[in-house]
Amino acid sequence: MNDIKEMNVKRIFGAALTVLGAASLIYAAAVFVSTAGDNQDIKSLIIFGTLGLLFFAAGISLVRTTKDEA
Repeated sequence: MNDIKEMNVKRIFGAALTVLGAASLIYAAAVFVSTAGDNQDIKSLIIFGTLGLLFFAAGISLVRTTKDEA
């Protein structure tokens, strides 16, 4: 019974990472569209884009590798 709860926590955490990564990627896309070449815009674009990709990939990987057991 304890293993099932642990797997549910992993799936929830994976889903949260995926949503956070997707939101960060959407924000990076919005910054990219509105970038006028300012150094601050480019820095935030790189930071949010990198973190978004990292969180999104980690969340998808965590959801996919967690087995469903009923």
